[in-house]
Amino acid sequence: MGVANLLIAAIATVACILTQVVALPSPLGSPRPLVIWHGMGDSYASPGILEFMEMIRDMHPGIFVHSVYINENLDEDRRAGWFGNLNEQLANVSLQLNSIPELEDGFDALGFSQGGLFFRAYVERYNSPPVHNMIAFGSPHMGVSDLPVCKPWDLLCQLARRATRGGVYGEWAQENLVQAQYFRDPEQLDLYLSRNKWLTSINNEIPDSVNTTYAKNLESLNKLILVLFSEDTTVVPKESAWFGSYAPSNESSSADKAVIPMRLQPLYTENRIGLKTLDQRGDIVLATCVGEHMQLTPDCWKPLVQKYAGGKPDGDVAMDGQTVLTVQ
Repeated sequence: MGVANLLIAAIATVACILTQVVALPSPLGSPRPLVIWHGMGDSYASPGILEFMEMIRDMHPGIFVHSVYINENLDEDRRAGWFGNLNEQLANVSLQLNSIPELEDGFDALGFSQGGLFFRAYVERYNSPPVHNMIAFGSPHMGVSDLPVCKPWDLLCQLARRATRGGVYGEWAQENLVQAQYFRDPEQLDLYLSRNKWLTSINNEIPDSVNTTYAKNLESLNKLILVLFSEDTTVVPKESAWFGSYAPSNESSSADKAVIPMRLQPLYTENRIGLKTLDQRGDIVLATCVGEHMQLTPDCWKPLVQKYAGGKPDGDVAMDGQTVLTVQ
């Protein structure tokens, strides 16, 4: 064999060895992968999301982090936070996560705002690959009864808000406007239950069509961490982050709107989605971060991500005046 052929054979052998090494599974003890789902008005690779991912990697060296996208084009991904069909988006995200080898053994999930609601929907409907711990920051799990106020310069948000207000329970809005698909008006509950096809499904609010798979899948979580922002005016009511919702005005004796807490919701008392099982196991963590919606100070998010992401063992979370953690 000539020198050239020997070199080619040697290179091929080295390439083969390198390929085998790359294909080896992660070493034992490496952090569990983390998947992030961004919130409304953001994109999967915005500067803020990329910076957050780097901070996670610094916190958990060696961790694999993936950011969910609806569209690889940043502008279109941002637009998909307002316009699109949530059933279709969820199905596409399920395919996306299944295509990533690093996630095949499961991952921890972190959702910002509506991204946390969508992650819960993923767990209930798909959960393959499975989620271990799920952290939801300021997520509208019981929907919203008002629409978020837009920044004056955010024309895309203003357009979506105007279209949603124009006919939130109309067929077009329920198929194409993201916030309309989780808009839950306590003064029009009958209309909501008859017209809404997404949140009523995810929350198993229609007794005659309860999907028992949802409870089974949600109960498979190790921990469900629900984070409420104390001054939240974007998610209305803010207690939706803890599965709270406004009571109809005819059920409240005070001028202030009464909030029905999680443990009094039919979806909890009847264990329609597995919340009661998780809670009785002690696997629901209710956390409060001081501030407005998505004001993520390090004192707010770092202790939670340190403890519940990256496959770290359970232990006490160091808290200070900025963050109040309540396990109830």
